[in-house]
Amino acid sequence: MAKDETERVIRLRRLGMLAYEPVWRAMQAFTAARDETTADELWLVEHPPVFTLGLNAKPKHLLAPGDIPVVNVDRGGQVTYHGPGQIVLYPLLDLNRLKIGVRELVRRMEQAVIDLLAAHGIAAEGREDAPGVYVAGAKIAALGLRVRRGRSYHGLALNVDLDLAPFSRINPCGYPGMAVTRTRDLGIAADPAALGEALATHLQALLGYNAPLPAEDRLPHVETRSA
Repeated sequence: MAKDETERVIRLRRLGMLAYEPVWRAMQAFTAARDETTADELWLVEHPPVFTLGLNAKPKHLLAPGDIPVVNVDRGGQVTYHGPGQIVLYPLLDLNRLKIGVRELVRRMEQAVIDLLAAHGIAAEGREDAPGVYVAGAKIAALGLRVRRGRSYHGLALNVDLDLAPFSRINPCGYPGMAVTRTRDLGIAADPAALGEALATHLQALLGYNAPLPAEDRLPHVETRSA
């Protein structure tokens, strides 16, 4: 069996706290510059407060942004909030090489969160009508993706220990009155860094990666080219 059929490599980038837009632009550049030999990556990050609106977002779902910046982005979905104390995990993957489609990637991303919470004794589930992960009807993780030429970017956000008040300024993911929750309120004491590492490990396993590359703590430098 050929080496590329037995080894599936991936790199984890632990980026710490970074502003949303530079990370988004770096994801675009990485995706545009990669080719069939580029290793897949997971980017683990927290963002300062920001509302992001997906390609399908309706302005009516942004109720009262106040002093929190609003960024229109190129993922699917409606409006969501990112802030300190929330894990954001971006899978930059070659789906053709993985031989999975977008729906299957979403399913495995949701399952990674479900498995993480189950390890702490919390039952969670996905929903067919509203992508994400829910605990007793309250949303604890949001998902939004973009796929270009079979390569994914954007990803998922898990509420750990963030201020939930900004969610009252929006209709989360386009659903008025949707309840949101966080791991701290579920009795999970682990901090965002620890849960982020565990979440990345769960997702890597579900996607079949078995050869991790050395981790990085900075954004990649790529020579941009036209997509």
